[in-house]
Amino acid sequence: MSESVSVEKAVKEPLVHITKRAELPFWKRMLVRVAAVFCAFLLCGILAFVLIPKIGQNPARIGEFYKCFIDGSFKSGSYVWTALKDLAVLLCISLAVTPAFRMKFWNIGGEGQTLVGVLAAEGLAYWFGGKMAEPLLLLLMFAAALAAGALWGFIPAFLKARWDTNETLITLMMNYVATFLVTYCLAKWVTDGSMVMRKLEYGVLPSFGNPYLLVILIVVLLTIGLYVYLNYSKHGYEISVVGESVNTAKYIGIDVKKVIIRTMIMSGALCGFAGFLIGAGLNNSVATTSVDGRGFTAIMVSWLAKFSPVFMLVTAGLIVFLQRGASEVMSVFDVTGALTDIFVGLTLFFIIGCEFFLNYQMHFRKSQKEVVAQ
Repeated sequence: MSESVSVEKAVKEPLVHITKRAELPFWKRMLVRVAAVFCAFLLCGILAFVLIPKIGQNPARIGEFYKCFIDGSFKSGSYVWTALKDLAVLLCISLAVTPAFRMKFWNIGGEGQTLVGVLAAEGLAYWFGGKMAEPLLLLLMFAAALAAGALWGFIPAFLKARWDTNETLITLMMNYVATFLVTYCLAKWVTDGSMVMRKLEYGVLPSFGNPYLLVILIVVLLTIGLYVYLNYSKHGYEISVVGESVNTAKYIGIDVKKVIIRTMIMSGALCGFAGFLIGAGLNNSVATTSVDGRGFTAIMVSWLAKFSPVFMLVTAGLIVFLQRGASEVMSVFDVTGALTDIFVGLTLFFIIGCEFFLNYQMHFRKSQKEVVAQ
């Protein structure tokens, strides 16, 4: 009788159920992540053999395919500096959106907040370049970029704190508003109708022998500063508490609405700061593509690093390595960007997938024979 009951219960159980996995040692977690990257690259090689004619016709070139991923970032000194520049910009935006994410405020507006920072900085350079001292102009551009980004962060935070609106939707929509604003300004400023602003001669950060060095050093200092702020300051503690439980935060006397608005103003201002670095330190111009999607990529960088500024160096570096390697594959093997995007996406899919299995484990329903045998 008891055996038949057990069988009946087993049949009614779901095929698969998921439970939280016990914390794995650090070395095991890193080993799983390395294995995931290895498997992803192995599968990318198989796809390259099947889909890229130059490799399919000459399988010996598969080694060259993998070498492209290394050459994309380390082919020469200029490649290394460019990769470090890309890493610095992506890391800066990732750091900017992280305080909001720690608070469980899903700020998807890093793209727009950074773009209005570029617009504010380069708008001042366009109107006042050559009419005032260069240090003063740079200072005003810096302040304008921070203010524009902070405003773009304040609006969704105020709406969330006042009326509990959906921050994901609002911040996402404001990305498009920022793009349309840049389009409008370019239509006014660029009179030839090309919508392409020339590089401005004024409002340019000093290069110190290398055009990327100052930007890289600034982002390194920002990484250290944000790490200290989030882990050792009162504001960082309040952000973590609000992220863990709003009710707990209210119970211990934290003004949740104030924390939300303050943190999003800071997050937006940091995005604006990234916009200042892009405008004054790298592009010396503004376009709708100035941020080039890095505001969205930064979300993945921050999430994969578990919102830790230090680990973001690794995740941002990995994504830049993949992107630049994919560009090198596209150049060497003469394939479309869509195919190289598949290689990048596939690798990221494996990395994200392994994070799931590091935190959860799957249990399959036992067969009737196994239940009876027990």
